[in-house]
Amino acid sequence: MQNLAGPAFLADCPTRLAVEIISDKWTVLVIFGLSQRPRRHGELVDLIGGISRKVLTQTLRRLQRYGLVERRAEAPRRVEYHLTGLGRTLVEPIEVLTTWARDHGEAVADFQDAAATSPAPARPAH
Repeated sequence: MQNLAGPAFLADCPTRLAVEIISDKWTVLVIFGLSQRPRRHGELVDLIGGISRKVLTQTLRRLQRYGLVERRAEAPRRVEYHLTGLGRTLVEPIEVLTTWARDHGEAVADFQDAAATSPAPARPAH
């Protein structure tokens, strides 16, 4: 049976895997944080507001399994993370999303505020 909506809607489609990877709350921020240079774990925690050390570790491990981030031990107690070639291919799309958020984020926030203060629509009686 052919999926008329396109292959991105199929469960085993690589496109869907890519969307699942970058739709994680922290993935885009970690990749963007590594886009300029390799960073240590503590640097990333300081850079990315609100992320816990545990969640950052989980995110970095997941990105390593996908081949987007590499962990390098520079010395016994010095570990840095950097983007792989594959991970670098996400920097430009993330920059586009960042530009969109900067240009339209205020409009989205205004809409959320308006929706939160407007009365809820009446529910139909059954």
